[in-house]
Amino acid sequence: MKLLRRITKSIGNFFEEVGEFFSLLFGIIRFFPSLIRSRYLVLYQMEHIGVNSLPLVLIIATFTGAVSSWQAAYQLKGIAPLSFLGTATSRAIITELGPVLTAIVIAGRVGASIAAELGSMKVTEQIDALETMAISPIRYLAMPRFVASVLMMPMLAIFADVIAVLGAYLISNFFLGVSFAVFFQSVKRYFAIQDFMFGLSKTVVFGGVTSLLGCHIGFRTEGGAEGVGLSTIRSFVLSSALILILDYVLWTVMF
Repeated sequence: MKLLRRITKSIGNFFEEVGEFFSLLFGIIRFFPSLIRSRYLVLYQMEHIGVNSLPLVLIIATFTGAVSSWQAAYQLKGIAPLSFLGTATSRAIITELGPVLTAIVIAGRVGASIAAELGSMKVTEQIDALETMAISPIRYLAMPRFVASVLMMPMLAIFADVIAVLGAYLISNFFLGVSFAVFFQSVKRYFAIQDFMFGLSKTVVFGGVTSLLGCHIGFRTEGGAEGVGLSTIRSFVLSSALILILDYVLWTVMF
């Protein structure tokens, strides 16, 4: 009976949290008409989420492209000529590696940061102070972060795709003897705009989920400094897991 009660309680807590998650999403959507009034908050978050994350994203993208080039060359050995290396690497980067790895980097840097920041405000009663002054925490704190994340994630993914393809080319050229013309002719020949748009559409979903989870977990934080630390870890773990799960779901739905 004790085990059954524990399972029932866990299921109840799960659905309660899912309900709160979607309630936060609908609350953010409800405040979209006030975007103009909150434009400076959104711009600040766009700088924090997008511009400040760019160096890390570019470093990750460079080595992602380099590794994908080596891996593609290994897979093509004895099966197809290296002239197909541009196609193999670029399509993998644009549809999968660029969007997913960028999203995971942002989940670690931004999602955890949102949870820690809002969690600290929660345990120090700053959020209660906002409500006392008739300022909605959802409009003032959650909505700008959500909008900025949804807008900046595709931008970061575009930079990541370009740098990763260049990284793949550099490895192909210097270590595998594939010329610039051969590599990029292969990219151009098999490039499909729907692959690029599919990759970008995934980043919009990933950005929204990462920011929503960070805000949701931050608003639920309790227990002082220890609770803030646990919220930070939980935000990154759940965001990373959901990114991979949603990646599979989107592939299933779109193809």
